Amino acid sequence: MRHFLTLKDFTKEEILEIIEIGLEIKKDLKAGNYKKELEMQTLAMIFEKSSTRTRVSFETGMFQLGGHALFLSNRDIHLGRGEPVKDTARVISSMCDMVMIRTFEHSMIEEFASYSKVPVINGLTDSFHPIQLLADYMTIKEYGMEKNLVVAYIGDGNNMTNSWLMLAAKLGFELRIATPKGYEVDNAVLRDAMDIATESGAVIKVMNDPKEAVRGATIVTTDTWASMGQEDEKEQRIKDFKGFMVDGLMMCLADRDAKFLHCLPAYRGQEVSEELLENHADIVFSEAENRLHAQKGLMVWLDRQRG
Repeated sequence: MRHFLTLKDFTKEEILEIIEIGLEIKKDLKAGNYKKELEMQTLAMIFEKSSTRTRVSFETGMFQLGGHALFLSNRDIHLGRGEPVKDTARVISSMCDMVMIRTFEHSMIEEFASYSKVPVINGLTDSFHPIQLLADYMTIKEYGMEKNLVVAYIGDGNNMTNSWLMLAAKLGFELRIATPKGYEVDNAVLRDAMDIATESGAVIKVMNDPKEAVRGATIVTTDTWASMGQEDEKEQRIKDFKGFMVDGLMMCLADRDAKFLHCLPAYRGQEVSEELLENHADIVFSEAENRLHAQKGLMVWLDRQRG
């Protein structure tokens, strides 16, 4: 049995296999061919952080695979209201076939997984967002951008940055991260990525100049400047991130055929301009749709690991 908590736990071959399964499932879906690979199975979805894309994609995906998804918020279960994480894990995993958790502390999902009898999927923590990176790389492959890939990430050193670091390190492409001073990437995650990169051949660069990062890149991506739980910092962050908005002028520095990605929700006029987002709407919303297909690929892959 395997859990999906961070890309660090997976090989290059496993990551690509999950994405290929997702692409095959997507192809079948578009042809009207629904394969009930998870028939009569139940996915428990624990949400301590709310989400549009995560809930819709997992719930729809489980239904299309022939299973059922249960939405569980803090108001629905005792987790966080007195019951220890390990007890909740023991109970839910005795009744369900898989668990997806979207929460704050990464340590919480690690503890849950250590007591779970079934696979646990990280739907997002403050440290990592690996399911988003599956969708992002699936999109890159669909647009034929995976060869000679150079990704420029512009913005906060957050869970998305950490996840890009792990993906680049595992798959061996070039990643440039530009953050404002004081918002740099996590040093421990960076060290891990650098260690893995020595084997994969990945090139990882961190800097504070977004223009330097974007120059010649084939994929430019960003994320909100103030993540969930950082609302009180929003005004200060807007000041600190001045010059980090990805707009047409910044994209002109990238490769002439470069594409823009955004995990959404996008705050136009802050991390990305309205015009740029709309100019790249096709790929950004294909990326959003691929949350559905990549996660279906992941759930099927995890189920197959159990034999």
